[in-house]
Amino acid sequence: MNKGACVKSILCAVTIGLLLSACATTTSPTGRRQVVGGVSQQQLDQLGAQAFSEIKAKQTLSRDGTQNGYVQCVVNALVAQLPAQYRGVRWETALFVDKEPNAFALPGGKVGVNTGIFSAARNQDQLAAVIGHEIGHVISRHHEERLTRQQGTQIGLGIIGALAGAAYGDAGTSVVNQFGGLGAQGLILLPGSRTQEGEADEVGQRLMAQAGFDPAQAVDLWQNMMAAGGNRSPQWLSTHPDPANRIRQLQRDIPMLQPVYQQARQAGRIPRCG
Repeated sequence: MNKGACVKSILCAVTIGLLLSACATTTSPTGRRQVVGGVSQQQLDQLGAQAFSEIKAKQTLSRDGTQNGYVQCVVNALVAQLPAQYRGVRWETALFVDKEPNAFALPGGKVGVNTGIFSAARNQDQLAAVIGHEIGHVISRHHEERLTRQQGTQIGLGIIGALAGAAYGDAGTSVVNQFGGLGAQGLILLPGSRTQEGEADEVGQRLMAQAGFDPAQAVDLWQNMMAAGGNRSPQWLSTHPDPANRIRQLQRDIPMLQPVYQQARQAGRIPRCG
């Protein structure tokens, strides 16, 4: 190794050590070890709120009262079953006029849904599967985990743009371009890892069962998403791991979650969203 490369390696090691010293180890809802702490919850919530505002400013909001009420009903039912620190957040929901089947959730209690999702999520249980998955990312601290992992590569407005891109694909890209083409690949702009996506599936499917939505409908939702894509996968589907593997995992967990679902119904948690 030449002298320059050696110095560079030492500097990298020192930088990594300094970054990791500010981080903490925690356990995800599925028992997975996570490294977090690169950004405070307050900062994360502020970044999520700002990204959400940028998206709403650039996208067309649906004025359909029935559809907005439908989405809000599903979100409310799911939020009611969240851990206390998330249940106490004032969640905000936005429905966008866009044919692309897509949805997202951001730190700070922000949920966005495209009208195009209704072509795949054909009932309240299937819509709960989509939104439950996205909320699963938030309560599993996936945004914080990714930011911590990439801490130091993008800061300030770069992180805000990355949050927007992760949430909303092309719309997020335009936000990033607005702030000077920050090139935030590897932060939150890109989809989560396969581990995070699988975890969001697991957490979201359990959440929907706890809220009184049929967890078996998560499988139907993914089958519909695959069919809706035709020769081209929908954006929301294409950014996730292999759909066939995902369906097998969701099917695997149904027997375990059916008692949770039945207990929720017996306790009176019977959503009537539409």
